[in-house]
Amino acid sequence: MIPQVTPIRRLLSDVPTSADPYAEAQAALEPLRPRIAPDARIAVTAGSRGIHDLVPVVKAAVDWLKSVGAAPFVIPAMGSHGGATADGQKEMLAGLGITPGSVGCPIEATMETVVVGTLSDGTGIHHDAIAAKADGVLLVNRVKPHTDFRGPIESGIAKILAIGLGNHVGAASLHAGGIPSLGGNIEAAARMVVAQGKVLGGLAILENAREKTAAVELLEPDGIAGVAEQALLQRAGGLLGRLPFDELDVLVIDELGKDKSGAGMDTNVIGRCWVHGIPEFESPSIATISVHSLTPASHGNASGLGLADVIPARLLEQVDFRVSYVNALTSGAGGARRSRLPMVMEDDEATVLAAATMCGRRDWSELRLARIKDTLSPNELMVTPALLTEVSDRFDLEITGPARDLTAAGRLGPWSDA
Repeated sequence: MIPQVTPIRRLLSDVPTSADPYAEAQAALEPLRPRIAPDARIAVTAGSRGIHDLVPVVKAAVDWLKSVGAAPFVIPAMGSHGGATADGQKEMLAGLGITPGSVGCPIEATMETVVVGTLSDGTGIHHDAIAAKADGVLLVNRVKPHTDFRGPIESGIAKILAIGLGNHVGAASLHAGGIPSLGGNIEAAARMVVAQGKVLGGLAILENAREKTAAVELLEPDGIAGVAEQALLQRAGGLLGRLPFDELDVLVIDELGKDKSGAGMDTNVIGRCWVHGIPEFESPSIATISVHSLTPASHGNASGLGLADVIPARLLEQVDFRVSYVNALTSGAGGARRSRLPMVMEDDEATVLAAATMCGRRDWSELRLARIKDTLSPNELMVTPALLTEVSDRFDLEITGPARDLTAAGRLGPWSDA
């Protein structure tokens, strides 16, 4: 039997946190005031990630643009997500709380693009057709380390411009050259679109290890894919939440999803990349991973499911394979291994037992097992006694509740007694 688990929390001190992301976003936009013409149609981007304060930051941008006389609207900027359809992308935004009512403006979506140039290897650079016709584009996105590669520019303002607003065809063309070239292609493509003269800048959101907004800052057009964005990425990397243990036999993850990470699960947290041509992480080292559900906001997109080793059958029933495979194919080498199916067991209990059986630990009294809700929440865990002995020696960890069974009646147990 799996040993009982005890809930613990990682204590975080001196974590920068924005007191009011809405107000901070509006203040950050002030340098743009002289550049906004009356009645200018300004496209404000919204991506597919579960950014904590995405709604207030997008609404702040919309409200500020209205206050200076512009006519803002929101456009999805998510590549092939949402099944690579305009309606699917609107549905994804609604799942993240972005609706005409919540942000105070229309939402316009299309999969059509215009080609604004070509890279040195002949790759066409596609740009959303609606954005191309707008009077200006204001980019909104979180800046953080990418799940597929390392480089001076990773996930952030340049990526939502080059990949997100490239829609399905643009995202696919940039990924087609393989992941090792993706970072450089994103940088070159973003600069090429900026050179068209319509990008006003980017509202860069940095999140702390508690998943809350640390800062909202304006990235000027000449800083996109440049030194200014590189500096933001370095800051974001220092704020990233990570597991408090470097070695685990089993990691139980309640949910994966596109709203949690582009890879479904943040590879920086689980220590698995599994992309051809990209070196694997040195830590953490996790023998087996079980994943137990797909987030509703993913709308069936189970990209990254192949990063898990074993899942319950009910998760498989949540998967829309057409949507998932469109995303995997668009990702090119990033989707090849990650789109594979893990071992499928009848329920949560059998799934965890299978993961423990395959982890290589003979004596389960020494089993190093941890449970997290998702990879955005690596600071709240449940751990077995083998890990609990380390907690007492750590000043940054505390026990938050009594020991309990990990599963009950075949399902994962609750996180609290409430």
